[in-house]
Amino acid sequence: MYAIIRSGGKQYRAEVGGTIDVDKLTNEVGESVEINDVLLVEDGDQTVIGQPTVEGAVVKATVVEQFRGKKIIVYKYRQRTNYRRKQGHRQYYTRLKIDAITL
Repeated sequence: MYAIIRSGGKQYRAEVGGTIDVDKLTNEVGESVEINDVLLVEDGDQTVIGQPTVEGAVVKATVVEQFRGKKIIVYKYRQRTNYRRKQGHRQYYTRLKIDAITL
């Protein structure tokens, strides 16, 4: 059984027992989170597609950790003008452990 959920403008595939990394949520480590923005639920041969979301579907998860991702380098360059800008960025993430998917 899995569900497609939306969090922070991005879509994720959530399976019971698995973990997903979503954009930073304000919840503390160990707290329970309910995600109501469920776009699709698939259970064996039965698939429920939302219009735009599945009514009554809830994905329950627990916050495992708050962390920052790998550093990326943003480099801007224009030729022949001596214009160079180097900037680093590390995105904040929240790791969620999926506990249950209910319809």
